[in-house]
Amino acid sequence: MKRNYKVLLLVLLLAFASCSFTAKTFDDPNKDKLLVRIISYVLQQGHFDPIEMDDDFSVELFEDYIETVDPFKRYFYESDIKDFERYKWSLDDQLKSVDITFFNVVHERLIQRIAEAKEIYKEVLSTPFDYTIDETFETNSDNVGFVKNKKQMKDRWRKQLKFSALNNYDDLLLEEKAKKKKDPAYVVKTDTEIEQKARESTLNSIEVLFNDYIDDRTREEWFSIYVDAIVGEFDPHTYYLAPKNKENFDERMSGKLEGIGARLQKRMDYIKIVELISGGPAWRSNELEVEDVIIKVKQEDEDVPVNIVGMRINDAIKYIKGPKGTKVTLTIKKIDGTIKEVTLVRDIIEIGETYAKASVVEKDSQKFGVINLPSFYVDFQNYKTLNAAKDVKLEIERLKAEGMKGLVLDLRDNGGGSLPAVVDMAGLFIKDGPVVQVRSSGKSKEVLSDRDKSIVWDGPLVILVNEISASASEIMAAAMQDYKRAIIIGSKQTYGKGTVQNVINLNNIVSNNTQGDLGALALTTQKYYRINGGSVQLEGVKSDVKVPGRFSFIEVGEKDKDNPLPYDEIDPADYKVWDHYFDYDEAISKSNERMKDNEQLRLIEENAKWVKSKIDETVFSLNYKTYKEQLEQNEQEAKKFDAIGDYKTNLSFESLPYEKALFASDTTNLKEKRERWHQSLSQDVYIEEALNVLEDLNRSLGVKRVVSAASDNKIKN
Repeated sequence: MKRNYKVLLLVLLLAFASCSFTAKTFDDPNKDKLLVRIISYVLQQGHFDPIEMDDDFSVELFEDYIETVDPFKRYFYESDIKDFERYKWSLDDQLKSVDITFFNVVHERLIQRIAEAKEIYKEVLSTPFDYTIDETFETNSDNVGFVKNKKQMKDRWRKQLKFSALNNYDDLLLEEKAKKKKDPAYVVKTDTEIEQKARESTLNSIEVLFNDYIDDRTREEWFSIYVDAIVGEFDPHTYYLAPKNKENFDERMSGKLEGIGARLQKRMDYIKIVELISGGPAWRSNELEVEDVIIKVKQEDEDVPVNIVGMRINDAIKYIKGPKGTKVTLTIKKIDGTIKEVTLVRDIIEIGETYAKASVVEKDSQKFGVINLPSFYVDFQNYKTLNAAKDVKLEIERLKAEGMKGLVLDLRDNGGGSLPAVVDMAGLFIKDGPVVQVRSSGKSKEVLSDRDKSIVWDGPLVILVNEISASASEIMAAAMQDYKRAIIIGSKQTYGKGTVQNVINLNNIVSNNTQGDLGALALTTQKYYRINGGSVQLEGVKSDVKVPGRFSFIEVGEKDKDNPLPYDEIDPADYKVWDHYFDYDEAISKSNERMKDNEQLRLIEENAKWVKSKIDETVFSLNYKTYKEQLEQNEQEAKKFDAIGDYKTNLSFESLPYEKALFASDTTNLKEKRERWHQSLSQDVYIEEALNVLEDLNRSLGVKRVVSAASDNKIKN
C-alpha cells in the first residue's frame, strides 16, 4: 500500500500548508504541544473513520489513560481520581486548544505516588510473610477500586508482593527437594531461610523494575504514553510510535530477527507471545505457545530472575534478547494459569524460516501437498525478488512435479502482511478477476484484481485457518471462499481485522521544526471488503468446516479489542464463481459428519473450555497449603489433556527433492527443522481432515466426469 501512503502524505501536507502550519506559528514552541496539534490534525484528516472529539471521547480517554498508567491501582488513591475528574469531560476541549494541563497534573501526581510506592514496597518486603494465614489476592484489577487511605494502599502492595513472593517460595521449595534428591548429603534450607530468599528475589525484581525502567523513564516518554492513549481511542490499530519505538519498528520491519525467535506484544502490563518463528529457539523448545505470558527473565550468570510485569516492551526485550549461544530462563504463565520455567539458548533467527515451506504426503496411493505460510511477506524495495506469492507459486510447481493431487494451504497463526502479495497469490488459483475491495474515507471503492489469466493450480484446494489468522490471511481465505475455489477448515471465525494502516512519519508534516524528532503515527486509513461486499471486520471469515481449537473460548479477536471499527457492507464486485467439477457441498457435509464424532477434537474442545475456566479464576489464596493444593489440582486436571499431544496419524510427510539435496551441505539445521515440522504434521488432526477433504473432492471430480461423459455419449447416440 506504498502508493496510498504517498497520496495520504501529500493530502496531509497540502492541508497543513493551507493552514500555514509550521513550528514557528506557536507562541509557546513546546514540543508536547506541537505533537498534540499534529496528532489531532492527522487523526481528523487522515483516519478512515475519525471520531468526534466530544465529551464522550473525553470520558473514554480519561478512563483509558488512568488505567494505562496505573493498571494495578497501586499508585493513585480514590482522592486522586476525584481530583483528576475535574478534567474528565473537558479533555476534548484541552486537545482542541492544545492544552496539556490534564497530563501535567496526572504526571506530577504519578511521580509523587511512585516515590511513595518505593517506600511502601521496601517496608513491606522487610518483614517476613506468614503463609499460614487464610487470605486471598484478586489478580484482576477491574474487580477492585482505588484505595481510600495509606493503610489500604500498604495492604494492597502487601498482597501483591506476597503473591509474587509466594510463587518464588514454591519454586525454592521445589529446588531444595531436587537438590536433596540428587545429593542425599545436601542440607536443606530451613523454611525461614527459604521465605527470606523468596522475599529477596521479589525485592530484586521490583527494584530492577523501578530503578531501571520507571525512575529512568523521561517526561517525554511518559508523554508519549498519553499521546498513544489519545490515538488509541480511534481504533486498536492506530498507535503512536515515539522516536525510540519508531527505531525499533523500523528494525522489525526490516526483517532482522534475533534472540529466542518469538514476536512479543504488550497487553495491559503483560508481555505476551504472539508468534513463534519457525526454527527459532522458542519454537524448537516445544514448550512455548502463542498467548503464553512471560513473567520473569533470568540470565545464565544470575541467580535471581527479573520480574518484567509492568515493564515497557522494549525494556523487557532487552532482557530477553542476547548474544547467540547464551542461555536465558523464562518464567511463563500458560493460558491455563499454570506457571513453568523454560530455558532457551539464544540464536540468530534465519529470516528464511519465516517464509513459505512445502511438504509432500502420500495417502491411499495419492500424493498431496502442504504449504505452510507464516505471513504474507514482501520486500517492497525489490518485490519481484522477494514476496510470498512468488515463493508459493514456486512450491506449487515443485509439488506438481511430484504428482500432487490436492493442496493444503496452511494459514493458521498467519497475522497478515502485504496486500499486493495476497492479490498475486489468489491469482495462482483463479483465471482472473477481483480479489479484494478497498475503500478510503469519503472515496469510491477500489477493486484490486488478478489480471494474469494463467492458473498455477486448478486442482482441489483446502485452506486451514484459526482465530489468529488475520488481515491478509482473511482476504485470501475470503476470496477463495467467495469464488468457491477452496474449502475453508478451521475456527468458527478468523481474527476479524478488516482495516489497513499506513505509518506516517510526523517529521515530514511540519516545516521548520526545531523541536526534535516527533516520531510516527500508525494510522488506519482504509477498510477492505470481500468481493461479495461483506467486510471481515469483527466478523472474520466463517469456516466451511468449523472445528474447535485451543483459542475457541479465549478473547483473542478484533471484536475483543477496545474501540474496533464497526462491521459494514458495500456493493459486491463483478465476479463469477469458479467453474469446476468438484462437489464442494458434499465434501463439506462429509467433513462435518466426520468431525462431529472425532475424539481428538472433542478433547481439544474440552481442553479449550477448561483453559477458559482457569483464565476466569482471578482470586488466589495466599495460604501456601491452599495455594499448593490448587496448583496440584490444576496439574492433575491438565493430565487428562496430555493425550492431545499423543495423537498420531498414519501419515508420513517428506521434504521436496530440492530440500533433500540441501541437507547434505546444510549448516543451518534445515533437516532437523523439517523433521520437527513433519512430526507435528503427522500429529495434526486438522491436516489429517484437510487431506480427507481433498480425497473427497477428487472422488467427486471423478464421479462428475463419468456422469458428464455418459451424458455426452447419450447425446451423440
